[in-house]
Amino acid sequence: MASTSASAGVLLRHVRTGRARSRADLVALTGASRNTISARVDQLIAANLLEEGGRGWSTGGRPPTLLQFNSRAGCVLAVDLGVTSVDVAVTDLSAQILGTVGHPIDIADGPGAVFAEVDRLAQQVLADVGLTPGDVCAVGVGVPGPVEFSTGRPSHPPIMPGWHDYPVPSAFGRYECPVYVDNDVNVMALGEIGVAGSSQDVLVVKVGTGIGCGVIVDGRVYRGAQGSAGDIGHIHVAQPDGRTVVCRCGQENCLEAIAGGGALLRDAIAAGLPVGTVREVVRLAAEGNGVALELVRGAGRTIGTVLASLVNFFNPHRIVMTGGVAQAGVPLLAGIREAVYRRSMPLAARALEITVSEAPDLSGRVGAALMAIEEFLDEESVQALAR
Repeated sequence: MASTSASAGVLLRHVRTGRARSRADLVALTGASRNTISARVDQLIAANLLEEGGRGWSTGGRPPTLLQFNSRAGCVLAVDLGVTSVDVAVTDLSAQILGTVGHPIDIADGPGAVFAEVDRLAQQVLADVGLTPGDVCAVGVGVPGPVEFSTGRPSHPPIMPGWHDYPVPSAFGRYECPVYVDNDVNVMALGEIGVAGSSQDVLVVKVGTGIGCGVIVDGRVYRGAQGSAGDIGHIHVAQPDGRTVVCRCGQENCLEAIAGGGALLRDAIAAGLPVGTVREVVRLAAEGNGVALELVRGAGRTIGTVLASLVNFFNPHRIVMTGGVAQAGVPLLAGIREAVYRRSMPLAARALEITVSEAPDLSGRVGAALMAIEEFLDEESVQALAR
């Protein structure tokens, strides 16, 4: 029996991520025989997943025929569901966005009303790019709350009343294809590492209404036993002044109750700033308002104390900040870095990068598409497609 390291799924992944561009590259990467590789590549070409291109550079013999992934073999529907808005995109199988449309919603209206809007937007964007529901191979959905990944059902989501245990995949029955659902932060984490993936260990921290963390281990999302890994917003944080703040989860002094978007707005109003939204607080900080700057930096320090523990425990290569509050940029990063570098062990922090996402608006949609593509093109599925 051939080694799984040369299965059709593995070969496709090597070409898809750019690690291999020819049959010779695949032989070198997997150690399998030329005949085995040729047979599997021919199966993938017959299944329309790979195609042959031009000629590569010769290293002495005949120049190799180049292989490329056929990203037009189907399309994916990517749904980035937020608390106040939803974005729906159609992408090819390389997560390139072909068309996208967004609309305000209220997540508290419940799944019925929200998915009626998602369905309308999905049909609109498919029509815009000249595709039909029959072209959709997979659907990826990010939701702003804990999700049991194996079933696609939200689990007691604090900011999604009426959504507990709702079978999200059932809302996409018209597409007759697999539907994958995860929390928004895991989805954004995939969007941050991109199509080529990463062999790194990365934490993607979203600071918006709530605070969450996507954990990337060796280039893959780590979800934990039940899918709730990375829920750092409900880690307890002691306050130096001894005050207690009740979190919406019912516990006291959770990280998000002290340093999340809602907390930032509450503290800004208490400090007398003329603001009605977190976005306005972030804008004032960007304009150099002293009070807003200090509030954002303070939130950064508080988040940094929790991240320092994670750095000591997990020792990531980098931390990427995303979400609405992360758009405050420098002052938030300054507070986070100050606390992380002060409290982390020197070895763990020595080569640690802490940055703000370069594409926070897109990472939710790209990540939802990548999640669906990764699952759709997993080992078993590709094996079945390439028979």
